[in-house]
Amino acid sequence: MTQPLSDQTIALVKATVPALEAHGLDIVHEMYSRMFQNPEIRDLFNQSHHGDAGSQPRALTGAILAYASNIENLAALAPAVERIAQKHVGLQILPEHYPYVAEALLGAIKAVLGDAATDEILEAWGEAYWFLANILIAREDRIYTDQKDASGGWNGWRDFAVDEVTQESSVITSFVLRPVDGGPVMAHKPGQYLTFWFEIPGHPPVKRNYSISSAANGETYRISVKREEQGLASGWLHDNAKVGTVLKVAAPAGEFFLSGSPERPVVLLSGGVGLTPMVAMLEALVAGGAVVPIHYVHGTHDRETHAMRGHIRALAESNEAVQVVDFHQTPLADEVEGLDYDHAGIITDEWLVSNTPVAQADFYICGPRPFLRHAVSALSLAGVPSDRIHYEFFGPADELLAA
Repeated sequence: MTQPLSDQTIALVKATVPALEAHGLDIVHEMYSRMFQNPEIRDLFNQSHHGDAGSQPRALTGAILAYASNIENLAALAPAVERIAQKHVGLQILPEHYPYVAEALLGAIKAVLGDAATDEILEAWGEAYWFLANILIAREDRIYTDQKDASGGWNGWRDFAVDEVTQESSVITSFVLRPVDGGPVMAHKPGQYLTFWFEIPGHPPVKRNYSISSAANGETYRISVKREEQGLASGWLHDNAKVGTVLKVAAPAGEFFLSGSPERPVVLLSGGVGLTPMVAMLEALVAGGAVVPIHYVHGTHDRETHAMRGHIRALAESNEAVQVVDFHQTPLADEVEGLDYDHAGIITDEWLVSNTPVAQADFYICGPRPFLRHAVSALSLAGVPSDRIHYEFFGPADELLAA
């Protein structure tokens, strides 16, 4: 049982909030610099999210500031703690990794704040760090155990061979993965992701998360990957992953997923490659014979970038409860409204509120951060309770340890 934080520690950590607001990003950069001297720790990280232009240092700075600001009310951070724990499990972070982070964080605070980082301050931050670390370690242990005990489950990295490759659009390709050992695979919750370990010549090990774009079937997983500009892992997959290619894969993880048996209408809302977890959700709803109204609303640039449209339409035709609406932001000259897409332009706040059952539905949203920001804001202003708005964005999250 983790001991409660002392009143003195709470007061000292809260007292550092102004310093974190002023110097937090410098502290995080210094912390990463120290950790990355150890190759084992360095290889836990998605390197594309780090560096001066990377988004992960900013995300972690915000997470540390949020922790310090809410140190006496940690219940407010429960969703973030679950998100971090799920990400850590995907990356195979273990209890023995945590001391390296503690040493680097405290060393960075001292290096950046200098004499202002007194022994009392450092001791308080050490206690605060290990308080949160022990919560994470306990939660991660539970997740690892559940994965190991599940039918078809596993811990660590398991070899999967590419079984099928399908080009879904000009930028998105799907890969069906089957375990090399011939065994079953654990049932994922629709919306969860797989974490991959890539060994790309000329680079240190690369880890990436990709949402599973199919419902659970006990035998395979499917991921649908967008080729990102300068994307090391996505480019390698598109150029090199063929039928028979073997990939190292961690068990499904993630806190963003469809609830088991929905009793209210469901709205699936996606932008761009954010459709991948939504397809898994839609497949699961149709396979389960859902009778509640299901609205799937998707936005993309045009017909060429619109992935899996035929598959989604076929799912809708198989279940009369499903209604699909497509938006093409910039339709091609020969595209026909009503045939290639339903609406030109973007999914506006006004359209979303007027054309979906905001008073009753659960909303599942995935896409780029601006897309999410507008959708969540519009739904909140329309009176949709926060516990009925579920969302995931593709990019670095506010992990304490790694991303």
